[in-house]
Amino acid sequence: MSNEDIFNTGATAIRTLERSPEGNEEILKTGTTTIGMKIKDGVILASDQRATMSNYIAHSNVQKVYPLSENLGMTIAGVVGDALLVVRYIQSEVAIYSMKRGSPMSVKAAAVLVGNVMRNGFYLGLIVGGYDTTGGHIFSVDAAGGYIEDDFTAIGSGSTIAMGSLEGSYKKNMTKKEAIDAAITALNSSRRRDSASGDGMLISYIGPKGYEEIPQDQIKARCGELGFNYPN
Repeated sequence: MSNEDIFNTGATAIRTLERSPEGNEEILKTGTTTIGMKIKDGVILASDQRATMSNYIAHSNVQKVYPLSENLGMTIAGVVGDALLVVRYIQSEVAIYSMKRGSPMSVKAAAVLVGNVMRNGFYLGLIVGGYDTTGGHIFSVDAAGGYIEDDFTAIGSGSTIAMGSLEGSYKKNMTKKEAIDAAITALNSSRRRDSASGDGMLISYIGPKGYEEIPQDQIKARCGELGFNYPN
């Protein structure tokens, strides 16, 4: 049985997860621009850091890029409570899988698992990325549980603006440095034109040596070198 088949009937394992209440327009949302890119030796995951309640900026230092394991990561967009619940659950399931199997979960298997969880009715848009024996992979996962692999993608309220930037800057087999520049440029574009995206930037790289968060001082320095003011 393949890694992917293990999770095809995973709905019974997630019945205890609780959804956020419906119909509340003031619920805390990440607003968001999140980005995923497949590059030469891995993947890049990136996001802004703003959270909103309708047109109110509720927080300016929200984490939207999470490690799932040493070889997997995920970005979040949507209702914050739902997102944090899903992140914790997926981190636990990935850890249990690795302990039982004695090997890391593949990126596609993680995307299948996340898709199955999303079918329970979570109001989220997620990007699952990572590195396995077949290289780097990026999957977008929608609220209906559908998952699609692509070379690059963006999800959230600022995604159309970010995608326009990425269409012009992305190329096959980008280096880590080139991809970080492309992510910074796309996030800068979305924060300037999408009111629900803004404040800080988070960027992570996942490659053969595992999960790596790009330090904030490096992101700030690179913003300056590219001619952008770092948000806030």
